[in-house]
Amino acid sequence: MAKSQVKVQQTAGHDVLGEFAPEFAHLNDNILFGEVWSRNDLLSMRDRSIVTVVALMSQGLTDSSFRHHLEFAKKNGVTKTEIAEILTHAAFYAGWPKAWAAFRMAKEVWAENADSTTDTSLDAYAQTIIFPVGKPNDAYAKYFVGQSYLAPIVTEGVPVANVTFEPGCRNNWHIHKANKGGGQTLICVGGRGYYQEWGKEPIEMNPGDVIYIPTGVKHWHGAAPDSWFSHLAMEIPGEGCSNEWLEPVNDEDYSKLK
Repeated sequence: MAKSQVKVQQTAGHDVLGEFAPEFAHLNDNILFGEVWSRNDLLSMRDRSIVTVVALMSQGLTDSSFRHHLEFAKKNGVTKTEIAEILTHAAFYAGWPKAWAAFRMAKEVWAENADSTTDTSLDAYAQTIIFPVGKPNDAYAKYFVGQSYLAPIVTEGVPVANVTFEPGCRNNWHIHKANKGGGQTLICVGGRGYYQEWGKEPIEMNPGDVIYIPTGVKHWHGAAPDSWFSHLAMEIPGEGCSNEWLEPVNDEDYSKLK
């Protein structure tokens, strides 16, 4: 599956050490994050977050930088259940006391906003993505299970919109149609979600993942059960373009997703 390059923007090095150690600041912000972390065609940012969390835990480094990387892992789609399993697995190799220290901080990070209202959770999530969430997607609400939000990004040329799904929200099965051209491209820009074509297994989507949807393909896409999810939807120009909306995704099938 092709991936787009999502450039990680980091300024911590320059902010803290820009005058005292400018070369270190450059290596931290521009090389480590600007180049290594941004090679998401090789490893997704979610994968890199998991590797980094385990590496720091194995050294017993549970300071503010460890908390930052836990928060980054959460932002990149690692769930509470997954971080618990990751730290449990790593404990056998890194050491039990180090796992205890890591769990104390992870518990705080994944507990944040856990008891918030939907509006507060949306506000918190909106701060983690670079595109606006937009307004409730009322015009298409009848084709969605759960609440979605729509923010037009480009209205001329090739239309682009950011679509955000609350946890558990997904659209109905549907088909893009056109007499010529047409179709759609999805680029995940936040959270964690799924895309599925009829008769095939669901594909998990994380920031940087790209899906091309040809015309005539029955499919659905939406959030994971426990995560917000945002993707850019790019409508490919064509003639006689339309959408055929079909039945909702089966609740039993959706409940099997993690």
